[in-house]
Amino acid sequence: MMQLPYPTLTIPNDWDRRGLPAWTYHSRALFELEREKLFLTHWIIVGHVSNVPDPGDWLSFDMLGERAVVMRGKDGVVRAFHNLCRHRGARVVDGAQGHCKGAIVCPFHGWVYNLDGSLRGPAQPGSFSEMKREDFSLKPIEMQIHHGFIFIRFAPGPQPDVAELLAPFDADFTAYGLKDVVPSDMPGWVSELPVNWKSVRDVDNEGYHVALAHPGLQELYGRTYRDNHLANGLSMSIGWFGDAPGKLWSVRNYVKISPPRPELPAHLQKAWTYYGLFPNQVLSITPDGLQFYQDIPVSEGRTRLTGRAYRWPNETRERRLARYLAQRIDRDTSAEDRQLSIWSNESMKSHAFDGFHLSDLEYGLRRHHDGLRAILPVMTLEKAPPEDQVEARNAEVTCQMSGHG
Repeated sequence: MMQLPYPTLTIPNDWDRRGLPAWTYHSRALFELEREKLFLTHWIIVGHVSNVPDPGDWLSFDMLGERAVVMRGKDGVVRAFHNLCRHRGARVVDGAQGHCKGAIVCPFHGWVYNLDGSLRGPAQPGSFSEMKREDFSLKPIEMQIHHGFIFIRFAPGPQPDVAELLAPFDADFTAYGLKDVVPSDMPGWVSELPVNWKSVRDVDNEGYHVALAHPGLQELYGRTYRDNHLANGLSMSIGWFGDAPGKLWSVRNYVKISPPRPELPAHLQKAWTYYGLFPNQVLSITPDGLQFYQDIPVSEGRTRLTGRAYRWPNETRERRLARYLAQRIDRDTSAEDRQLSIWSNESMKSHAFDGFHLSDLEYGLRRHHDGLRAILPVMTLEKAPPEDQVEARNAEVTCQMSGHG
């Protein structure tokens, strides 16, 4: 087995094989706590600097009632703001991405902002009492750029700076040349599933199901696939292709066509790699292209699946064809996972569901659940509290676990 250059964790012999209780997948009150204490306080990828190459280029990102816009200023600096006019709160940009020529103009009343977020002036300024323009700039959002990828978080949280958090992957990201990638011809996507976001994560956090549920991936690399568990909510899953030709058309031709990348270190040669970041996103890289994907909660029973795809510049025809075949394999895999997520989520409301009993190959799912319990200890309760008591019970259990209760 190939040695990987990561400080991976060993699976204990006596670990608790139970997962989260079923009630945590359909509680509206718990979902509100997840919004406040989990999603708004953790780093999330919104794109790559190559998505905003020129001054005035912008990307938008919406999550759980918060709205962000990431824009490159005239000075070349990329910044993140709340997509919220300081006058009446209208969106200052609308859509997934676009371009502002010289200034941002609110479509509601015409307030004008410079590309650095500062207020140039309100419409009909004489209709206002004296106001200081510097007090009405677009509100900034915390943002960091790492290997070209743009991360934001809406509120302070427990994670360190992105560079520190993702330091175990730094050598891999450098070898892949992530800072140099550009948007692909399929740059972004959005779809929704009628499931709780945790059901999507439960499927994606383990490779036990690959052999049966994903015939394409099993043919491609199933014999070599492995999940690796790191500290701080990180994971790295990897599989190597090329030891078998494959029977499926996409797999057979991908293995034959994908050109080598001799500049990569040995463990990344002919590898499909998946770098997981708690709580809900993955950076997926093949020798031919890459994407990040996320599970964005909409409600306790609905999840938005979204992400963006990239390629390396100066792509050869051979590399482009290999990337197309990889996308076909991934498209089928995604459809299979969506169905598994629906079936899994349905079971959480059944009286017959007695909880999980996890395999060692599903330890990544358990680690994800442990990360959620650490932030929201109410999830340790097997029996659902009344909905109007979930927040109070979470505070109570938190105090008990910290020794103050």
